Amino acid sequence: MKQQSFARGFAVLSAAGILIKILSLLYIPFLIAIIGDEGYGIYGAAYQVYVLVYVLTNSGIPVAISKLISELIAVENYKDAVRSFKIARFMLLILGLVMSVLTIILAKTLSNTINFTKAQTAIMWLAPSLLITSVASAYRGYFQGRGNMVPTAVSQIIEQIINAVFTIVFAAIFMKSSLEMACAGGTLGTLLGALCAALFLLIYHKRNDRYSILQNTTVSKIKRYRYGELAKKVVNYSVPITMCVGMQYAGNLIDVWNTKSRLFAAGFTDVKASAVYGFLLKYQQLLNAPIALTVALATALLPAISAAVARNDNTQIGERVNFAFRSCFIIALPSAVGFSVLSAPIFRLLHYGSGAYLMEYGSFILILLAVAQIQTSILQGSGKLYTTTFLMILGIFGKIITNYFLIAIPKINIMGAIIGSMVGFLIPITFNTIIMKKTLKVGFELGILIKPLISSLIMGVVVFILYNGLSLVLFFVISSYIANALILLFSIFAGGFSYFIILALIKGLSKSDLDMMPDKIRRLIPQKLQSLVKEV
Repeated sequence: MKQQSFARGFAVLSAAGILIKILSLLYIPFLIAIIGDEGYGIYGAAYQVYVLVYVLTNSGIPVAISKLISELIAVENYKDAVRSFKIARFMLLILGLVMSVLTIILAKTLSNTINFTKAQTAIMWLAPSLLITSVASAYRGYFQGRGNMVPTAVSQIIEQIINAVFTIVFAAIFMKSSLEMACAGGTLGTLLGALCAALFLLIYHKRNDRYSILQNTTVSKIKRYRYGELAKKVVNYSVPITMCVGMQYAGNLIDVWNTKSRLFAAGFTDVKASAVYGFLLKYQQLLNAPIALTVALATALLPAISAAVARNDNTQIGERVNFAFRSCFIIALPSAVGFSVLSAPIFRLLHYGSGAYLMEYGSFILILLAVAQIQTSILQGSGKLYTTTFLMILGIFGKIITNYFLIAIPKINIMGAIIGSMVGFLIPITFNTIIMKKTLKVGFELGILIKPLISSLIMGVVVFILYNGLSLVLFFVISSYIANALILLFSIFAGGFSYFIILALIKGLSKSDLDMMPDKIRRLIPQKLQSLVKEV
């Protein structure tokens, strides 16, 4: 099995990420229709607990597997590559089992801590998924270490499809018992999805793994490692990664407790507070779609930046950083403007009910989140892992403090969480910028921000005029839901088309940007539009 190119790997992960986010958006309206806003708030709170435990279990070791295996295969040490995978897989299996049992035991305490007592059953039913996902994560890390992104992408898509279908099915079945049981029943979709993904990876590994055969190949002058040394490497790689990611999700869980407790202070009842928190979850779910692209970008660029730092090549570091930020703004700015302008139509299309105002004002957090992700990847690539973790903690504290004071003000209430998120990202962004300037001598030029911003604002005007103009006609001809769907889709495509043209005309997009795109994605762009892109 040949190693895939960087471009193909990025394309595969990006396509899978987008599809997964679309699937996650599509089933939510059906789930909300079954369990209501209060139920969705309970379901979301349980998931925040699950995600934190999942990250603590699965964020570090799979990346360690990927890193270690890629290093060993590079020197043709196939035997130690397979041995390290088996060691890490065993460690993940034990960790997944321990975390599953602890989550079941502590479910009541956790639900009480975050002020969502009705989430206890859902948390307990989610716990077994941790054991299964730990197995799937081990195989994903193994294949990524070999440069093969297809198994990861396909398994994630299978997992999301099964999850979407059976979450709705079981929520509907258990709704006959109670709202609490319906929220718990919906989590069975997660369990079945994880099980199907793990089975796919096991079968794929059995049928396609040539390195298991090559492990007996002997290459002269290859440094061999004892089992203890390989285990130590796995631990040394995984601990700082787990700390970094875990702190972020721990902050999210604290935010669940903080948000609801301060809504109580603002005078909200338990039912109303759960429903309003559900509005926040809907808004965050929508933001996850474009974030999938920036995550893929940050992941793909990290090795290139790491290599440049290792060579002390300041010129290449600057080029990589500028490309990363330019790509970040090209993706994040139009997404933020589009979400803001079309917030109400999008909520109507997805049957999200109330809460569109959060998207209208809060969509611009997407830009801050994307910048923070890119900065974190750059600094981690330069070896400053603990620095990024510390700054992330500072941001979390800033967010918690802001939320504590603002959400309790009745006129602000849940909007205080939006402001808190802005503060939470601005703190690390500010310090990251200073550190990057001081240690790496790089940053980003205003020019790479201004051109995508101009194009995005013009696109926003175009989309606003198109949607509202067509609405005046079609809403009187066909049903309001169908009219909204048709006008919304047309406006999105027209907005994307206008954004690309404007960006190309003002030289915000270059031939080199197109060349960096995978061939399959570039071929989707019409030749006439590509001809507008000039050499910059």
